[in-house]
Amino acid sequence: MFFGITDIWTYVLGAFFIVLLPGPNSLYVLATAAQRGVRQGYRAAAGVFIGDTVLMVLAAAGVASLLKSTPVLFNVVKYAGAAYLAWIGFQMLRGAWRSWRSPDAVQAAPAPQRTAENPLRKALVISLMNPKAILFFISFFIQFVDPAYGAPALSFLILGAICQLFSVLYLSMLIFGGTFLAAQFRARRKLSAGLTTGVGALFIGFGARLATATLG
Repeated sequence: MFFGITDIWTYVLGAFFIVLLPGPNSLYVLATAAQRGVRQGYRAAAGVFIGDTVLMVLAAAGVASLLKSTPVLFNVVKYAGAAYLAWIGFQMLRGAWRSWRSPDAVQAAPAPQRTAENPLRKALVISLMNPKAILFFISFFIQFVDPAYGAPALSFLILGAICQLFSVLYLSMLIFGGTFLAAQFRARRKLSAGLTTGVGALFIGFGARLATATLG
């Protein structure tokens, strides 16, 4: 046992593969970097890091157990998150449709987003409503801390640091990949609209998955 962590290597492998699974966090960071560049991509990533940290603290504080023991509260969180993710998906679909219909959308579409949308704040909300993260911290994260260990806060800190390290590396890869994709799609309006449509559909899918999630 390592600092109260019952099986650290199982956790490391599990956290690594869970971070790599596509989710609304990573898709939003990728889309932001593609549309607005590296700096705004990292602002979105910062929102993800803060949101995941909040979820970790809540899990360590026992909120995960509260959600497990209070189905009504879990359902409120679940359906609110599902509705928000679906709303983001519909917004993306609407933007893609407008881009497809307007011949000048390639130049005009990104401009409103630069002033109207704060990527850090939006990524933070997405992170807090992320079905993958919610289920991970409720069902997986807390299982690796020995309740008899004298300093469980240290155990959770180590587990959280491992998860955030994987997240930083993965999101950095997506940010620079997103800027490369932007250069490829900038002059291809219909291809860009098609990609946005796909991302919007995925967000709706994430919302549907969260709406049907169970604690098991």
